[in-house]
Amino acid sequence: MSAWILLRGLTRETRHWGRLPDALRDAVGGGLLPIDLPGNGAFAHLRSPASVAQMVGFVRRAALHAGVPGPYRVLAMSLGGMVATDWAQRHPEEIERLVLINTSMRPFSRVHERLRPSAWPGVLGIASHWSDAPRVERGIHRLTCNRVDDLDADLDAWSAIRRSAPVSRGNALRQLWAAARFTAAAAAPRAPMLILSSRTDRLVDPACSAKLAAAWAVPRREHPWAGHDLPHDDPGWIAEQVRAWLDTAQPPEHAPTQAVPKPVL
Repeated sequence: MSAWILLRGLTRETRHWGRLPDALRDAVGGGLLPIDLPGNGAFAHLRSPASVAQMVGFVRRAALHAGVPGPYRVLAMSLGGMVATDWAQRHPEEIERLVLINTSMRPFSRVHERLRPSAWPGVLGIASHWSDAPRVERGIHRLTCNRVDDLDADLDAWSAIRRSAPVSRGNALRQLWAAARFTAAAAAPRAPMLILSSRTDRLVDPACSAKLAAAWAVPRREHPWAGHDLPHDDPGWIAEQVRAWLDTAQPPEHAPTQAVPKPVL
């Protein structure tokens, strides 16, 4: 069985997956290989590339260095979804399946969809206080998470992550620049793909996922209450959607959203 490579988004790292790896392993089995993008996590000491294509090259080398043979199944969110898409389009023989979470990319989405105007003040506030770990993590949580019943524990854990592997302001800006400039090829990746999105994402308009799914005629599932950080808000739902998709040889396009309980907020 092919290994799952997990790729996170802008300035986030493998520890930010939280409970998702265990949920995914329980649901679908197989090996998991979370890989940090350069400039984040284990590679926080490196300079982030200013292009998605260079990030693809880094991730390919990291997978090779880990000794995990391809082809790979890739689950990725946000900026990681752009990296996964570019990888699948440039090297289709290396990617067996793709799951993209709350991602966006040109030419399918507009600037105001890729970053909601209502989120701009929050993003600017985070950028202007980048060295204040608790303040920054609270701002990120406010923008990306709708589940707040474990807020204090989340902020403690995320602040500890930031202190142990701080992402520099320069690396954050280069990642943002790479994401803003990335343009996917018009043709869909050859690998089967599932797109997951959050209906109440306050950072990225879910229309981005809808347009991508429509352009490439691939199935999409929409979570009814989660925020941009869907792996944080409901990892079990993601694992179940992936399991159901894998169990179906030809999954129906745009299946109706499954009802999931809303947590205590």
